[in-house]
Amino acid sequence: MADSDSAITTGEGYAVGNLDDLGDGPGFRKVRKALGVTAFGVNAIVMPAGIDSGAHYHDVQEELYFVHRGELEIEFGDGSVHRLREGSLARVDAGTVRTLRNVSEVDAVYLCAGGHGGYVGRDGRLPPGEEERARSLHTL
Repeated sequence: MADSDSAITTGEGYAVGNLDDLGDGPGFRKVRKALGVTAFGVNAIVMPAGIDSGAHYHDVQEELYFVHRGELEIEFGDGSVHRLREGSLARVDAGTVRTLRNVSEVDAVYLCAGGHGGYVGRDGRLPPGEEERARSLHTL
């Protein structure tokens, strides 16, 4: 097994890395660029305690937020506020104004993926020989 804890590793059709290899301190970690993602935008953000993102919205890009560490509040343009704990998800339409605020006492780390153009659909396929194993997993 290759060591994926120290740097971005690329191979034929894949890239593996660690968030720590994408930068130090607070701010954006350019996941898309580092891993060569081309189908959608994706960044990780390290936000210090007590800091907020400032209000923003997009022209066309829908976003999905995933909280990896810490606790955030997300406030929408309509004034509603929601608490996002570790493991929480939030989807936001492009034109919806949003502000993210770190309400924890540690650096919050969250992933933001954005895209436009629609869902691709279920296009997963099994390589030869995997059908039986997959069937047994689905009957658990």
